[in-house]
Amino acid sequence: MKKSNIHKFLFAVSAFLIFGFGVRFGFDMFKYDGYNGSAPLYVYAIVRTVEFIVPSIILLIVAIFFKKKFAYKEGK
Repeated sequence: MKKSNIHKFLFAVSAFLIFGFGVRFGFDMFKYDGYNGSAPLYVYAIVRTVEFIVPSIILLIVAIFFKKKFAYKEGK
């Protein structure tokens, strides 16, 4: 893969992480049982956000950085 296309790969991975968050949290909501001593649903939401959304945001920032970096180099 060319270095100038790395931002596309990072955007795709970020999109997959966001999709994975939706699938995994949807499964957590389906499986959730508040009456049998389970943790509140918002705890599951916080954990899934840390697992999926935070890395996705980091990858988005890095992808934007690489996109601007290579766009600047191509403009020279």
